[in-house]
Amino acid sequence: MPRRDLPDAPILLCERAGPTDEAEMTQEPADIAPLLARIANALERLAPAADPAPDFTVADAFVWQAATARFAPVPRVNRVEIGLLRGIDLVRDLLVENTERFARGLPANNALLWGARGMGKSSLVKSTHADINARLASEGLAPLKLVEIHREDIDSLPALMSHARIAPFPFILFCDDLSFDAEDTSYKSLKAVLEGGIEGRPANVVFYATSNRRHLLPRDMMENERSTAINPGEAVEEKVSLSDRFGLWLGFHRCSQDEYLAMVFGYADNYGLKADRAAIERAALEWSTTRGARSGRTAWQFVQDLAGRLGQRLD
Repeated sequence: MPRRDLPDAPILLCERAGPTDEAEMTQEPADIAPLLARIANALERLAPAADPAPDFTVADAFVWQAATARFAPVPRVNRVEIGLLRGIDLVRDLLVENTERFARGLPANNALLWGARGMGKSSLVKSTHADINARLASEGLAPLKLVEIHREDIDSLPALMSHARIAPFPFILFCDDLSFDAEDTSYKSLKAVLEGGIEGRPANVVFYATSNRRHLLPRDMMENERSTAINPGEAVEEKVSLSDRFGLWLGFHRCSQDEYLAMVFGYADNYGLKADRAAIERAALEWSTTRGARSGRTAWQFVQDLAGRLGQRLD
């Protein structure tokens, strides 16, 4: 089809709307500044607010709440006087010495308190913290902070340590009844945090844990690894190496009858329980027999029962 030529269209020259003066076309910086300020304010409102730094001056003990990354202060720690802990003199002295060195800025080890149930492992950690802080306060030194982390929150240790690392206080991170089951792999995170990470453990942080197991892992788990691994020795070494991250191992063993009675009378004398000592001894031995155990916990439970029967308070 032949091309049909269109008539030449007239060229319309449209004047640009707006000012033509060069000075008017250029916006002055003073006019832009308010606009930029409004943009900056809007962006700040859209951005999430930074979490405030934890205030570690409000208390000497805290509980780490992993879900909200918060340190919940503990105004009054549930503990006993260190002098009331009987039958554990050697491990008590070792832990106190290690803790005091650490609190004074000297090298110290992570500590694993393992062994028999009810023999005062967690009580010793809390009592040692109070004892050391009393010494530091008498010298006008910064207090030692105790932070409890729950077993199920071990994976959040890096976040916890990031807060502690920049704080002007020494910290004991404390995990009570630490152990791992067959399907649990969070022990690998703990290994890295304690010693193996690229940053290493902060100089102002030490980790104390209590456990009924010396190697923190059940024996059947270690035996299963041994039987199914290509190299059984390497499999077991992987499990045992977690305990090796603790430079200080403190073993707690079942107490003798004499040590058990010393614990009972230590509590009774401290709280001023008025009763015939021979009668207390007979009742205490009967109590331990019915419980099938002699331990510091058993002694304390007996003393609570005794105080109740005597109508006395344990304040």
